[in-house]
Parts: sequence; C-alpha cells; structure tokens
Amino acid sequence: MDEHTDGREHDQRWLGEQFEANRTHLRAVAYRMLGSLHEAEDAVQESWLRLSRADASAIENLSGWLTTVVARICLDMLRSREARREQPFAVDAPDPIMPQESGSDPEREALLAESVGLAMLVVLDTLDPAERLAFVLHDLFSVSFDEIANIVGRTPTAARQLASRARRRVRGATAPPDTDLAQQRVVVDAFFAASRAGNFDALLALLDPNVVARADHAVPVGALQVTRGATAVANQFLGRARAAQPALVNGTAGAVWASNGRPIVVFDFIIRQGKIVEINLLADRALLRQLDVTTVG
Repeated sequence: MDEHTDGREHDQRWLGEQFEANRTHLRAVAYRMLGSLHEAEDAVQESWLRLSRADASAIENLSGWLTTVVARICLDMLRSREARREQPFAVDAPDPIMPQESGSDPEREALLAESVGLAMLVVLDTLDPAERLAFVLHDLFSVSFDEIANIVGRTPTAARQLASRARRRVRGATAPPDTDLAQQRVVVDAFFAASRAGNFDALLALLDPNVVARADHAVPVGALQVTRGATAVANQFLGRARAAQPALVNGTAGAVWASNGRPIVVFDFIIRQGKIVEINLLADRALLRQLDVTTVG
C-alpha cells in the first residue's frame, strides 16, 4: 500500500469518527424537522454520503457543515412530502412515542424523551417547510438567521420572519388540551351528530381554524385523507362516520368503528377551549392493541 492510499484511508477514518461524534445531534435535528425516525436516519445517512464525497480540507466547521447539509436534505424531503399530500391517503404523521419492545435503543429513547415530543411535532407538521426549518434550527438548535437564510434562499430578515410566524403558531397550538371528560363528550358527540346530519355549519363551529385530521396507513381506502383547516376537515367528515360508536380512548372522549366487538378504526380527538384541534384515525393493529378503548352509551 503506497503512502497516498494510506493517507486517504486515514482521512476517511478520521471523517468517520467525526461524523459519529455528530450523529446524535444530526438525528435530533432531522427528527424535529421530519417527525419520523426512519426518515431522520435516512437524512443523516445521506449527509454522510455527501461528506464522504466532499473536500473535507475545505470545511472549517464540520459540525456546522453537517447541520446545514442535514437541514437542506430535510427541507427537500418536506417539500416532497407537501407534494405527496395532494394525493389521497398519503399520510406522514409523526412517529408516536410508545414503549419499546426488547432490544430497545437507548439513544432513540433519549431522543424521544426530550422536550419536543409528539404534540410539538404535530404542530410543526402544520407549518410551511421553510417556516419549520427556520423555527427548528433557530429556536431549538440556536442556528443563526444568516445561516438559515443561506439554506432557504431568503434574506436573514425573511428567515427571522419565518421563525417568528412559526413561533406564534407553535405557542398558540401547544396550549394544554381540555381535560374535562364531560365537556370533551359534548364536543365529540356534537361533532358526530353534525357529521351524520350533513350539517356543515355545525361541524365548522366545532373545529379550530387550524384543525389537522390524519389517518394512519392502515385506515381502509375510502376513509379520510390528510387534511388541514376547518373548511377542509368539515367537508371530509360531512355525512360520514355513521357507524362510529362513542368510546373512551385512553381515558378521553373519542369513538370507535368496531366489527364483532373488535376495534377496526379508532377516532382520537384533541380539544382545546371547546374546539377540536386534532383528529386522528387509527387502524394499525399493533397500535390499537396499545390503546385502552371502551365503548360507552
């Protein structure tokens, strides 16, 4: 082996070691950008491929360079996701925080246990990709607006405005949900009554303007597609959900569509200040087994 080859292998080993030292940080950035552990890992792996092809000697701040590269990869993935959402049943719900089975990954558990959990990810998922990037990088990882501007192709002032708009949305949407079960039941029952009666105005009155409705990958074709906004969600549910029965879902007011006593689809609601802010339709069997679902009435 000649000296040149030996030196190149040494540089690659050093790059690999430096990349591994940054991996946890990069996964955290990508997870908060994408809300999916699998996609976050894909983004991190792509950043390694780009690093391995780059001229490392020209990189002054490797951690900052990698953060920028991961952010750009995630931005492209978010924009692609936005395009897919025009198609029915293209669902990109954030990965839920659930107990791990044997062989758990401590790094993954630590990542999920940090302050930005599922509720925050759901809110972030309502943001424009550029807004989400600006908020995540600046507010959660202290990246400067000059650097963010370079990633999104805007001025630093425009990047600051993106983060500010996102911050207002996040603060408004992360207020604690209503916990009074009787009040939850009133809102949920009124929602299904309006849906079955085809009463658009009554449905609209129950929905937060920025309501988000999702169905997981197992919900039968012909059910809800991913929608955002009160008008779109009201239209999606108008005249539907006739077979849903009132239920308690993990102790909160919801509904279930069951067959022979077995839940097929669970309707999970989040309500704030008397308005429905989120509806999740859940049909994945593994997930349903982890839910406490009891029909009522």
